[in-house]
Amino acid sequence: MTVTAMPRRTGRAPAAEALRARGLMAYLAGSAAEEQVRLEYLARGAVCLEQRWRGQAGEIDLIFRENGVVVFVEVKTSKTRDRAVESFRPAQMERVYAAGSEYLAHVPEGQLAEVRFDLATVDGVGRIEIMENAFGHF
Repeated sequence: MTVTAMPRRTGRAPAAEALRARGLMAYLAGSAAEEQVRLEYLARGAVCLEQRWRGQAGEIDLIFRENGVVVFVEVKTSKTRDRAVESFRPAQMERVYAAGSEYLAHVPEGQLAEVRFDLATVDGVGRIEIMENAFGHF
């Protein structure tokens, strides 16, 4: 009598596996887009202060000091620039704004620092567009 091993089950349904794989792909695409944007700001002469900084209010993708201004950057990636912009909702703007206000405790000027909130998009072919002062006070 020959004994054959039963296939191992992961406990996840195929749909759950597919969802997990899509989530991983989105995470990796977002990380790659953030790195592209970081390099773009560095090429402009900005100094990177933080990447994926997390405070109690939420996470900020990138924080720079550029010409004396503290720049908070939200990075969005999608097939097209317009889709990336549309995916940036008011609730996310408020979260980035609140986290940015919280982050200012880490700079010498505190809440008196000159700040800017940028939105950077990366489309499906890697084109970067930086929208300076894309959002601000609510």
